[in-house]
Amino acid sequence: MQRKIIHCDCDCFFAAVEMRDRPELSDIPLAIGGRSDRRGVISTCNYPAREFGVRSAMSTAQALKLCSHLTVLPGSMAKYKEVSQQIMGIFLDYTDQIEPLSLDEAFLDVTGSKHCQGSATLIAEEIRRRVKAEVGITISAGVAPNKFLAKIASDWNKPDGICVVHPEKVESFLATLPVKRISGVGEKTALKMEAIGISTCLDLRAKSVVELTERFGKFGTRLFELARGIDDRPLKTHRVRKSISVEHTYPQDISKLDQCLDQLPMLIEELEKRFSKYKESRDIAGVVVKLKFYDFVQTTAENTVVQPDISHFRQLLIDAYKRGLRPVRLIGVGYRLSAEQKDQPLQLNLLESIK
Repeated sequence: MQRKIIHCDCDCFFAAVEMRDRPELSDIPLAIGGRSDRRGVISTCNYPAREFGVRSAMSTAQALKLCSHLTVLPGSMAKYKEVSQQIMGIFLDYTDQIEPLSLDEAFLDVTGSKHCQGSATLIAEEIRRRVKAEVGITISAGVAPNKFLAKIASDWNKPDGICVVHPEKVESFLATLPVKRISGVGEKTALKMEAIGISTCLDLRAKSVVELTERFGKFGTRLFELARGIDDRPLKTHRVRKSISVEHTYPQDISKLDQCLDQLPMLIEELEKRFSKYKESRDIAGVVVKLKFYDFVQTTAENTVVQPDISHFRQLLIDAYKRGLRPVRLIGVGYRLSAEQKDQPLQLNLLESIK
């Protein structure tokens, strides 16, 4: 049976929820993020803000330089989670084969579904209508025979759009697709491809799997398949948490190692609070320290240890700091978790609270 996959992606989710609740924000540049005087970062922004070049993951200070009249709100994660659960509840009316990727996007496998005469396109359209009517925000969707194509398609006609890639149209859809649209192809990989004359999936098809593997390692085999629309990955309806971490961005750069070390007790205390939810079912397998320097260069140091104490974090922080020897803007600490569950699998499932 031909697979039918839908990728649903809310349009500027956090900002959309705020615009829904405060209509006066709808037509002005709006972003959700931290304060500029506290090294804040933009989580998301609406489309009027994007016209000025504002983007997610950009510092709030930079965003305000691009758009001086940008309205920046701190946001409310509790509210966003509640809205996300409402949307996931709508998805469940059509299939229980759902892979949430984040609060605002998910894959749905509707293969064999009896809803809407079995049409994945009609299901996607109905979901979009219901989210708009019942939740009050817009959602874009991509419909295709696999996850790779569906995710690309959902971004094709944003915002508030749908794109359907029928099985017989896969080849033509991919022919002109830029390789930059392939997940895993970053700036450096794209430049390497460009150097050997690859800019589209059609160019990729001209290369053998041997050539691609020689140049890009294991990823070469993946590129060979994706350029032909091959993606047999099933939906991951349950995810097991692999790590827990906390991090803090400081209003002022920390210029000395001793001052960085002074931050560890507070960070570890917060980490322990988060880990307490999983302590009964998971063991610690390692510790991690992350540093981001004033110039945004970051480094991570980690060690395998099952009974960590502050001395392990101190040594890792010292090791990480020596790699940069410059002021620090962010410190993070975390635990790697063992793959084995003590009792039953600990599943991170956005749908769990809905069922």
